[in-house]
Amino acid sequence: MSTNEAIARLGAAVSALGDVDVSAWSDDALRAQLGELSLALCALDTLLSRVADDVRARGLRIEEPIAA
Repeated sequence: MSTNEAIARLGAAVSALGDVDVSAWSDDALRAQLGELSLALCALDTLLSRVADDVRARGLRIEEPIAA
């Protein structure tokens, strides 16, 4: 996968996550999806940590963008 494709896919993942509004889900819907949601969140956490660690291992910093 090219660098540009990887960045585009990351952007799409961020956009998809931005569309998730758990506060709008009913308690029943949340309970029904909790197992799957937990798996997805834990997998995301693991992968985000790996990517961040790989960047830091190269001596670079991950910085929050400055608001415009």
